[in-house]
Amino acid sequence: MAIAKPIEFMGITTDVVVFSIEEAELKVLLINRANKPFKGRWALPGSFLVNNEGSQEAALRTLKEKSGVTNVYLEQLYTFDSSGRDPRGKICTIAYFA
Repeated sequence: MAIAKPIEFMGITTDVVVFSIEEAELKVLLINRANKPFKGRWALPGSFLVNNEGSQEAALRTLKEKSGVTNVYLEQLYTFDSSGRDPRGKICTIAYFA
């Protein structure tokens, strides 16, 4: 019986969808990407997990660093891990909504 080889991820990221209602309209927070491969494009706030932080800690850190948003309720939404979805390689993304 052959032993399956584990998938090797390049990294784990978090993305956060922040919803708000302004003037009776639903809005979503976007940031302008600072780095390649999508530099200059609009995106959800997201980043790689660093050191020993958990995904929710990374999501809160990312919101603060990239948008100044703090003190929000987060709930895990979904995990995206399909091959080929990120040009940087095999990336697993844990999405949250706030």
